Amino acid sequence: MTPPVTILQMSDLHFGRDADLAQVAGLEALAREVRPTVVAIAGDLTQRARHGEFQRALLFVQAMREVAPTLVVPGNHDVQWWTTPFDLVGAGPKYEKYRRYFGEDLTPKLVVDGAVLCGALTSYGVVAGSMTYNPNDMAVKGHLPASETERVAARFQAESPDLLRVMVMHQNLLRGEISERMGLAHWRRAWRQVMATGVDLVLCGHDHQEGAGALPNGAVVATSGTHTSRTRGGRPSACNLITADAETITVEHRVWDVAAGRFTTGAAQAFARPRLATTESARDW
Repeated sequence: MTPPVTILQMSDLHFGRDADLAQVAGLEALAREVRPTVVAIAGDLTQRARHGEFQRALLFVQAMREVAPTLVVPGNHDVQWWTTPFDLVGAGPKYEKYRRYFGEDLTPKLVVDGAVLCGALTSYGVVAGSMTYNPNDMAVKGHLPASETERVAARFQAESPDLLRVMVMHQNLLRGEISERMGLAHWRRAWRQVMATGVDLVLCGHDHQEGAGALPNGAVVATSGTHTSRTRGGRPSACNLITADAETITVEHRVWDVAAGRFTTGAAQAFARPRLATTESARDW
């Protein structure tokens, strides 16, 4: 029997012009208070992928790692897509700064007591796979290549089936409640691929509004908000505190209280823990 798992999930800190440093301090205090099993940061650490922004983001990640093992993946704001639009000179240059500060592996794997977390890359900048008919989607939408979910599935299968299987990506997998936008191009295909990995829980961000829901096969999806003033509908910022045991996954939003200068307990949703979603169930959908 694996132990219960607690995940502190956050994203879209946007170090640079829009970062709310009071919230950053609040996140560090929250991490010390709840002492999670693991911290997951689902991309957009920077605003313009500048060295100073990455340096400040690295200090924050190091502070998180003093509290718990921490997994980080890049978001669309962390990608210097303008250095190589459509990968004309290869994909390497657009991730050069991110890799300098957070390591070569854009899709890290982390195994902790009770869980295995696998990063999946969805932020590619301006490339064919992320393009849609809406020009406003350029450099914003992401996509999920089959090679990514195949690699995640293989990493899951290499670990004990008793572990909570967690995928961490940037672009939102479910439609935003206020924005009514999907974060991924070709999202139906992405859903089928994600379900086929056997994932229990997907962590994402990008939409700047917290949320929780499930895919058709029961895999839970938790979306974290932003820690800037650029929230949807002028809502308070929020991160997620997720607890999982053998039966249940609960996503609790922790909401920023400006007057109190701390994150307070918000709404929570509980979901039945999936039982190793299969390729067959994904195909049925």
